[in-house]
Amino acid sequence: MMSQKQMRQAFKHISKDSPKNAAKVIEEIVEAVQKATSNPERYSPDKFKTDNDGSFRAFEKHHYRVSFRFTNNIIRVLRVRHTSMEPLEY
Repeated sequence: MMSQKQMRQAFKHISKDSPKNAAKVIEEIVEAVQKATSNPERYSPDKFKTDNDGSFRAFEKHHYRVSFRFTNNIIRVLRVRHTSMEPLEY
């Protein structure tokens, strides 16, 4: 899955400076996604999603932008990108 690969890349990148901080960043991103499960509307609709029907949402945590889709009570993380990267519409 693409988002898992992106999370591993983020972990590896942060670990170069501090494995402890890398673990903390990943843990806090996972916690934010878990919060979305109970209340996805807590996060704004994803402004980079073309023709967003409202089910595509996004948030930023520790300079990482996490895009996800909420349908049928299921959260599917679509992307995890550093905010310094050029935003991509999809």
